[in-house]
Amino acid sequence: MSQTYLSCGHPHIDALYPRIKYFLESDVTEYNMFGTKVRGYRTPDAPSLWIRDYSDMMRGFRYFEKDMKSIIDHFAETQTAKGWLFDYFTMTPEKVPCEKENWAKYVRVPVEADVEFRFIKAIYMAWQATGDDRWVKSLLPRMERALEYILTDEWRWDKRYKLVKRAYTMDTWDFDYTAGRHNWLNFQINEHTYWGIMHGDNSGYYEAFRHMAQLYTHLGNNRRARHWAKFAESFRRRANRVCFNGRFYTHHVHLVPVKIDGVDEREQLTLSNPMDINRGLATHEMAVSILREYQKRAATTDAFAEWFSVDPPFPAGIFGDEKIIPGAYCNGGIMPLVGGELARAAFEHGFEEYGVQQLLKYADLTKNNESYLWYFPNGQHATVETSTSPDALPTDGWGSSAMLYALMEGLAGIVDLHKLYRRVRLAPRWEAAGRESARVCAAYGASGATFEYAYTHNPSAKQIELELMGHARVDLHLLLPKKTKGAEVRVNGKRWRFSNAKVQQSAYVDASFLVRKRTNLLIQYTEG
Repeated sequence: MSQTYLSCGHPHIDALYPRIKYFLESDVTEYNMFGTKVRGYRTPDAPSLWIRDYSDMMRGFRYFEKDMKSIIDHFAETQTAKGWLFDYFTMTPEKVPCEKENWAKYVRVPVEADVEFRFIKAIYMAWQATGDDRWVKSLLPRMERALEYILTDEWRWDKRYKLVKRAYTMDTWDFDYTAGRHNWLNFQINEHTYWGIMHGDNSGYYEAFRHMAQLYTHLGNNRRARHWAKFAESFRRRANRVCFNGRFYTHHVHLVPVKIDGVDEREQLTLSNPMDINRGLATHEMAVSILREYQKRAATTDAFAEWFSVDPPFPAGIFGDEKIIPGAYCNGGIMPLVGGELARAAFEHGFEEYGVQQLLKYADLTKNNESYLWYFPNGQHATVETSTSPDALPTDGWGSSAMLYALMEGLAGIVDLHKLYRRVRLAPRWEAAGRESARVCAAYGASGATFEYAYTHNPSAKQIELELMGHARVDLHLLLPKKTKGAEVRVNGKRWRFSNAKVQQSAYVDASFLVRKRTNLLIQYTEG
């Protein structure tokens, strides 16, 4: 069985996949939950299995993990009759030494509004990796129930804007602003809650609606597919109209007025912005604006990277804990999670060299084989003493998997558009990294499905050759050298129809064809 690999001759880039795999494999957690064996990947700052972290980390461990379903099945089994799901479960004491019991504990943080879309994303990605139609069909009623809850419950749905709402948290994080009512982190909704619309929730649900449409189309239920596709597009228009401020997505659109001295939310760039791009909520023009905003701040910040959780941060301590100071954790901490999402967005929207810069910055940051959930702007990593969390592991799978997502889908350019690599968008961007040869294999550990290629660029002959291996319908989107355009495409020696495309100033060749076992592709380009 083929295994995932990536080799391009750049030592720092080539080191990323094995390094990130090591981080992820260090985070494996297995429990026996009432007789059900569950295998998952723990969060870096607590010994628990969160659907939030897990659904993002799947973008990394899917390349080698065989068990993609047991943890999802357990979250599905424990879904409530009302439709909502737990954030996490654990059998490991979390608040040592005050908590010693190893009981089974299930938690839903009331202020969280994003849990249900992450459940749907996890199911979709497990389906891609396993190809199990019967399994995903059995879960569709639970997915529908989760979305019905989000779209109708008074704590989750705003009837005025017809968008998902939440308490005034720091982006997607799980405690809210209380205006100083007490000096501890607040996770509960009450009569004092400052409600608002947070863009990251709504981009996540937009993506979930599209996943529902795709799954129903595949399974032959065209009526439900049309419903979710139509709903997704109207939802997207509303979210972009309400949340985008012309430069980036506003942190919170307040439903309950609130003003914090020293805080100008019109300038606060928060961590879900690059995620909004990758989930498809942002138009290309919006994506470009957001990416330029990050580049602008990179040029003026004293931080070692522009991977801000929020910039500028909130004043110290106003969220109820004295550790939440500017530059710490979700209050301006520097997160590889954001850097990976930023890199993935950059590759897709014409900022390819900027995407490479983020990957190399992360490679340098982790050259000691340590990766943390967050860092202070000066590069000091998170510790238990500086966190509100019980752990600060040096094997952060959440951020590292985002970097692997950018590496495999952004730079190497293998994107599964369906399942089991049967429909692939192939967008190699090795030109942005200055590489003239590369070999890549994307494999699903759960099914053994693969897609692989060898890339060779001969600048003197002005041609790029690709040897492709797999069984797929391929949509090629190949990055060319600057100031060139495609002149000819040949598939197994036969001249093939193609088109030239521009993404910002980047030149691409587009073509579609079938790959059966082994296919040779030759792209000739010219000045233009």
